Amino acid sequence: MFDNLSERLSKSFKNIIGQGRLTEENIKDAIRDVRRSLLEADVALPVIKPFIDKVQQRAIGKEVSTSLNPGQAFIKIVREQLSEVMGQQVEPLKFNVEPPAIIMLAGLQGAGKTTSVAKLAKYLQEKEKKKVMVVSVDVYRPAAIKQLETVANQVGAVFFPSSANESPVKIAKKAHKEARKQFIDVLILDTAGRMHVDEQMMGEIKKLHSAVKPIETLFVVDSMTGQDAANTAKAFNEALPLTGVILTKTDGDARGGAALSIREITGKPIKFIGVGEKLEALEAFHPDRMASRIFGMGDVLSLIEDVESKIDHKKAQKFAKKIQKTGKFDLEDFLEQLQQINNMGGIGGLMGKVPGMSQMKDKINDEVVAKEFKRLEAIIHSMTKQERAHPAIIKGSRKKRIATGSGTRVQDINKLMKQFTQMQKMMKKVSKGGMKGMLRGMAGMGNNMPGMGGMLPPRGFK
Repeated sequence: MFDNLSERLSKSFKNIIGQGRLTEENIKDAIRDVRRSLLEADVALPVIKPFIDKVQQRAIGKEVSTSLNPGQAFIKIVREQLSEVMGQQVEPLKFNVEPPAIIMLAGLQGAGKTTSVAKLAKYLQEKEKKKVMVVSVDVYRPAAIKQLETVANQVGAVFFPSSANESPVKIAKKAHKEARKQFIDVLILDTAGRMHVDEQMMGEIKKLHSAVKPIETLFVVDSMTGQDAANTAKAFNEALPLTGVILTKTDGDARGGAALSIREITGKPIKFIGVGEKLEALEAFHPDRMASRIFGMGDVLSLIEDVESKIDHKKAQKFAKKIQKTGKFDLEDFLEQLQQINNMGGIGGLMGKVPGMSQMKDKINDEVVAKEFKRLEAIIHSMTKQERAHPAIIKGSRKKRIATGSGTRVQDINKLMKQFTQMQKMMKKVSKGGMKGMLRGMAGMGNNMPGMGGMLPPRGFK
């Protein structure tokens, strides 16, 4: 998300950074470029005008005139205004009611509500340590009920069965009663969607909301619909007392107009963003961190949180001690490190959060990388323990056997061995520069590194 905006803002700031001081003239030029960047990012017009007015007011005022570096000060002003438009700080969910706390998800058909229910359930179980039950009150699509049951089982949430023969209110009340019996902390309602906003839909969902009185009413919207996302959110907000928004499919949205428009238009915060198809791909929305990422400043806090929550610390400590003590790095270690990177969202996800590395992210096709990870796993799993521990013994006949066992070619085995050699060298960079040093090593190695072309065929590049 925001890839296009980041690129255009970077170009906009190049001219002003070189200025010795800011004048009304060069501020005017820079602001014109910023306005154009926001328009091309599909930000809603009612959002752009006050945004530009505030930037101009702050830039021409004393705030910049006393700065030692006027160009950097102007960038700081734009970044802070972006953060303010998106909400300034994270808005956590409320649970200050007698359990179970009810969370109701609403939105149009195809926005990703059911998947978001499962993602949110997983998030609450892992991050908030809550016991979660989910229920579908979509009585119009029996397939929706089955879909929710499937994803609920995948994330380990309690599923309450429902039937298309019952009313949404009756289903919700029965689920609430059962949730209390099972000492559930959070009950999430998956409501029916429509192809467009209509009176019948709004009437039904108002009735449901009045009956169950959820502590959180979250509007689920597809970020790729741009300004329409903000307008639809506004329509729902006028009918329902929304408490926040879940913005889905942000990994496929290069513009980011929805994220920059929704808060300003509805007055409601974006609470979560969907960053991929996997059920763990849901992140709390931090406006300040997102503003930093737009400006290529990375998101170190989110990176640290990823490491804390997704890295197997026992394995990591064991690996670190081994490297420090023996300096040896074998194919078992190689596979383990790739799996750790994959668990943290892949190389592209990591680079987007490392300061100064966001542009490298655009060279990586995460979908292709994921397929290549699976192929590498198949190859290494086809090796004997001796071969993994002593890669040097893998020669002609062994390569043929491994290729046959993994359904690959000898050329693939050769490529893997080349990548392994590169990773061995990279371990030295880790000891010198940590994760950042390793990522910079990946960037510098081009076609020889996993995720940067060596592990990928040419189609892996964008």
